[in-house]
Amino acid sequence: MTAIAETTTATRLHGEGLTLAYDGRTVAEDLGVTIPDQSFTVIVGPNACGKTTLLRALARLLKPRKGMVYLDGEVITSMPAKQVARRLGLLPQSSIAPEGITVADLVARGRYPHQRLLRQWSKEDAAVVERSMSATGVSELADRLVDELSGGQRQRVWLAMALAQETELLLLDEPTTFLDISHQMDILDLCAQLHAEQGRTLVAVLHDLNHAARYGTHLIAMRGGRVIATGSPEEVVTAERVEEIFDLPCRVMPDPETGTPLVIPKARR
Repeated sequence: MTAIAETTTATRLHGEGLTLAYDGRTVAEDLGVTIPDQSFTVIVGPNACGKTTLLRALARLLKPRKGMVYLDGEVITSMPAKQVARRLGLLPQSSIAPEGITVADLVARGRYPHQRLLRQWSKEDAAVVERSMSATGVSELADRLVDELSGGQRQRVWLAMALAQETELLLLDEPTTFLDISHQMDILDLCAQLHAEQGRTLVAVLHDLNHAARYGTHLIAMRGGRVIATGSPEEVVTAERVEEIFDLPCRVMPDPETGTPLVIPKARR
């Protein structure tokens, strides 16, 4: 099936004609993606299909070989880094905290994009840090060292730092990696809450298709560096489409808890 290139509309974040590559290896060609404003967009697909590469391009971490990513109508790679950081937050896949840093100090680093020569640390910054820690449930960890925390706690702290940037756009690269099922649901529930209550636009790369269908309001399905399908979970997560993208024969039925599509792999003989 031919890849579906999204029609570009007047949204805050979109890419046109993207060719993405690392060194001499091309990962994706002629991608067109549009992130609907105030959506919880989830990028799904098999390993090495280009999900994280696309997210890195949307976050200005990877310059496209061809094509452009636009943020608020401007080419994102031509914008100053601090200007981008005031509009778009990122939770990377592998986050390493400086040794010996406390939770409060790490979260406070989210305020760096707002610091200027004539505007240093303020009471407003302190209040934002407190709100971000409260929203992610890490306030009681403020004086703890980050490297002493569990994986789930650390992920919440990194998310608090991203929230402290106070951006309306938040990109998350596999935010549930290395977490057990309870902490995975905990982080995704928190993301869904931020989306629903604060109206933030979230873009996440997720491996678990059922998590994507339960939490996402808009899905981008990729395979082999191409966008195969986009739309609501009900439009994208069908038995035919899942087999096309993942080579996985399955049944799709309503999730008994949420009514969203639930993928049940067929038994292998």
